Amino acid sequence: MSRLITTNKTTLTPMQSAAKQGGKLIFTDYQGQTAALLIRNDRLRAARFFPKEQSRIGAIYICKVKNVVPNLGAYFVEIGGEQHEICFLSKKDAAHPFLLNRNFDGRILEGDEFPVQVVKDAQKTKQASVTTLISISNDCFALSVGDTKTGYSNKFTSDEKAKLKQLLKAPSFSIPDISLPYKSPAGELLSLSVGLVVRTMAAQMESDDYLQNCFNDLCGQWQKIFQTAQHRTCFSCLKAAPCPWLSAVKELAYANEYDEVLSDNTDIYNQLMQADILGKDKSLRLYDETQSAQLSLSKLYSLESKIATALERRVWLKSGGYLIIDPTEALTVIDVNSGKYEARKGTEETAYLINKEAAEEVALQLRLRNISGIIVVDFINMKSQEHKNSLINDLKELVLSDKQKTTVVDMTALGLVEITRQKGYKPLREQINKL
Repeated sequence: MSRLITTNKTTLTPMQSAAKQGGKLIFTDYQGQTAALLIRNDRLRAARFFPKEQSRIGAIYICKVKNVVPNLGAYFVEIGGEQHEICFLSKKDAAHPFLLNRNFDGRILEGDEFPVQVVKDAQKTKQASVTTLISISNDCFALSVGDTKTGYSNKFTSDEKAKLKQLLKAPSFSIPDISLPYKSPAGELLSLSVGLVVRTMAAQMESDDYLQNCFNDLCGQWQKIFQTAQHRTCFSCLKAAPCPWLSAVKELAYANEYDEVLSDNTDIYNQLMQADILGKDKSLRLYDETQSAQLSLSKLYSLESKIATALERRVWLKSGGYLIIDPTEALTVIDVNSGKYEARKGTEETAYLINKEAAEEVALQLRLRNISGIIVVDFINMKSQEHKNSLINDLKELVLSDKQKTTVVDMTALGLVEITRQKGYKPLREQINKL
């Protein structure tokens, strides 16, 4: 008897589910790690593997300064948690402290207490890093300490940006003042410097009321953090790190890339269900494996082979050409080869066709492998300037589907295409415990 996939809406057999059209965002176990995987058209397109020890990035604590180290231009501060951890705070990141124990006179001293946010987890011999430039965000907006300007996503069109600028002029979009818990030497009330960033999703919201609600909700959270800080003891957690599964749903894929979220982990399923962050057009399904002899979720979608392929140095193209991907310390080099492609081999048109196919695969691989920094792509040589321009334009369009900011810089005189991709999480090969 076939095992069933249970859902809040319908019931599917495993084969019906696998055959269902549209992308899948899958949460499952892989070699002892929890993985989030985007599969579309039977290809793995994005992946994230979570360490056993949950990240604290984004968590906000009231810290206490343990040491001031002028030679490093930094401070070592203690935060809360199960183990009171010592973290690194650079002088640059300590520019706007919300001091709780005394009036701020431009200096940070041993024993000072103020809220900090974790921006980097501890790694091997390095402490975790924190900042006083606290920021929180939702789908449409982000608030952050340190700059009073309003910034806009680079992905907005000029019309979208102009419309949002006009909307944000309304008094209802004013950021509430957060009074510092001390006055200036002249006795004046001081406020926290706060900036606003309007995120890409803001342009996709049909209702201005929805945007207003998003803004109000974020401002409410913002006020609560700093108001609570003034009445809490040192090492208190003012805001927990975001749930990694919820973050993955928002950050790994765009909403139009999948139509269902599928997990064989009851805890993850329940957290996603309670958070209610999926749109009405999305289904959330629990893969209920009650009989060990049946297909596991990993087997059903051939996850092991898909992940192994995502780590290979050589990537085959449908035409018979292939890419060679070589990460180095300074940059990543991608070489495009004609391989087994025989039709009119050596002609300008052949080079152009292989390069166009390779451009699609390059965009996919950058995202899948989470390659960041400088990327240099050595496409097959073309003489036609028209073909070169077309290839660059295609590549610029393709990288727009990447959640991480990716910029196609230009093609050099030697025919090498330069790309930069913003660093987010670790490369895929470093996320997996066992390669």
